[in-house]
Amino acid sequence: MRRFRYRCTVCRTTSPVVHQLHDLAAEGTAHRQAIHAGHIPDDETIGQIDRLGRWYATLPPLNALYAHLADGLSDLHDPKAMGHYWWASAGAALIIAGTAALLLALISAAL
Repeated sequence: MRRFRYRCTVCRTTSPVVHQLHDLAAEGTAHRQAIHAGHIPDDETIGQIDRLGRWYATLPPLNALYAHLADGLSDLHDPKAMGHYWWASAGAALIIAGTAALLLALISAAL
């Protein structure tokens, strides 16, 4: 399940987590109309977050991959909750490590 947040850097406020893009657009529009008279604040942030509340766009590539895998595995059990289950974190780490080991074995076999 995808999670989104709206962040206004002028007011220093962040919306609650929403699960649909149209709800995210409504959050941003409501904030702009109520606080900024319809104007778009500079450097406002709208985007997808992981189950720990971190913006995917700000994560390094390997951490973003890990977060996507752990989120996907956690969503199998409880799609609306926040946070990773321990087994989902371990599973994501094992998937990344197994893929890296497989690639290393293939490269060493090819050489």
